[in-house]
Amino acid sequence: MAVLLNEQIRASEVVLTGLRGEQLGVVSRAEALAKAKAAGADLVCTSLMSSPPPCSLMAKGKAKAAAQKETTTARKSGSAQAAGAQGKKEKVKELRFTAHIEEHDYDTKLRQADKHLRSGKPVQLVVKASGAKEAAAAKAVIERLVADLKEAGVKDTGIQSGGKGSQVKLNPR
Repeated sequence: MAVLLNEQIRASEVVLTGLRGEQLGVVSRAEALAKAKAAGADLVCTSLMSSPPPCSLMAKGKAKAAAQKETTTARKSGSAQAAGAQGKKEKVKELRFTAHIEEHDYDTKLRQADKHLRSGKPVQLVVKASGAKEAAAAKAVIERLVADLKEAGVKDTGIQSGGKGSQVKLNPR
């Protein structure tokens, strides 16, 4: 949300609020600027969605500091805010496998996936296949992973298989 100060406000009339929150009514822009100057304050407009826009008198420098604080908090919570109706958006940890993975490597990746799921983070499991011949082996690895992780996670998507491999997203229980 943009904050307009003093001369940046272009509306001919504004709904003015005083330094102590008292309503001063609809006044011309020039009169509002004069009152701000006389009080040693800034004229601040926070919303342009109504006509005339609501403006208030604020102590010098307070409006700018409040606007900067608001933008930094909005930026910090940016990913959560961007998700909107979906709620909090999290990064999905992607773990990649090959269709013919060795048992030790499989166990290591399985532990990693289990750790992420138990800490409340979703996991994307991807098994790469070098061709259509390995696609069945890739799907078998995915099915085995889903079965081994059934205590920690639940499938968000079905198993998606293609010519280059298979993948599935698991959400924590």
